[in-house]
Amino acid sequence: MIAAMLASPLMLRALAVAVLVGLSAPVVGTFLVARGMALMGDGIGHIALTGVALGWLAAGVMGMSADTLAVPGAILVSIFGSLLIETIRARGRTGADVALAILFYGGIAGGVLLISAAGGTTTNLTSYLFGSIATVSKADLGYTALLAALILGLVFGLAGPLFSMAHDEEFAIASGLPVRALNILLAVVAALTVSVSMRVVGVLLVSAIMIVPVAIAQLVSPSFSRTMGLAVALGVGACLAGLVVTYTIPASPGAAIVMILVALYALVALGSLAFRHPRFARHNRKDR
Repeated sequence: MIAAMLASPLMLRALAVAVLVGLSAPVVGTFLVARGMALMGDGIGHIALTGVALGWLAAGVMGMSADTLAVPGAILVSIFGSLLIETIRARGRTGADVALAILFYGGIAGGVLLISAAGGTTTNLTSYLFGSIATVSKADLGYTALLAALILGLVFGLAGPLFSMAHDEEFAIASGLPVRALNILLAVVAALTVSVSMRVVGVLLVSAIMIVPVAIAQLVSPSFSRTMGLAVALGVGACLAGLVVTYTIPASPGAAIVMILVALYALVALGSLAFRHPRFARHNRKDR
C-alpha cells in the first residue's frame, strides 16, 4: 500500500502538503494557546470561507477556473478578518465576544451566499469545509510550501519576542517590546496558517490541527519549547496517518486527522489521570 502511494504523483503531493501543514499549524497553535487565543483559528476559518467564495466570483469574472483564485481569496480575507478580530479583542469592550460571534457566523453565511452568486452550490464547498487533501493540485502545493515557509520564518525569526508577549504581556510592554505590533503579527500568521491548512482539514476543522496537538503535548511536557516540538511531531504524524487511513477507506481526510488527534488526546489524558492516581503514586514511591 505504501509503495502504491509513493508511486502516485497525486499522493506524493498530498503527502508533501500533509507534512507542511503538520509542521506549521502546531507551531502557530502553541503561541495561540499560550496567548489564550485558542479559538482564533476557528473564527478565521469561518471568515476564510467568504474569501474562497470571493475568489470563485473573481475567477468567474476573469474567465478562469473556479478554484484558481480560491486560496488567494481566502488568504486576503483571512488576513483582513484576523486584523478585525485582533482589533475587537484589543479594545476589550463588554460586547467583544458577541461581536466576534456575529463576525464568525457572517463569514459562513457570506461564503454560502457568494458561492450561490457565482453559480455554484453548497456541494462545491465540501472540499473547503472539510478538506480534500487527496485532490491537491500543483498550485495548491506551491501555495502551501510558500505560506508554510513564510509562517515558519516569521515565527522562528521572532520567537523570543512572541514568547515574551504570549506569556506575560505586561512584562513585554515594560521591556519595550512592540506588543501591539506583535499581536497583529500573530493574528496575521494565524490567518496564513488557516489558509495553509484549509485544503487539509477544511475551514470548519482548521483550528483542530493548530490546537489539539498542543493540548496533547501540554499534558506530558512542562516546557514551552518541548511542547512545541512534540506538538509538531504529533501534527505531522496525525496528518500522515489520516492520509494513509483515507487512502484505504472512503472517508474525509480532514475528519480522519482530527479524530486521530482527539482520540490520542483522550488516551493521553486518561493516562495522565491514571498516573496521578493516589494508588499509582504510592506504588511509584515504593518502587523508588
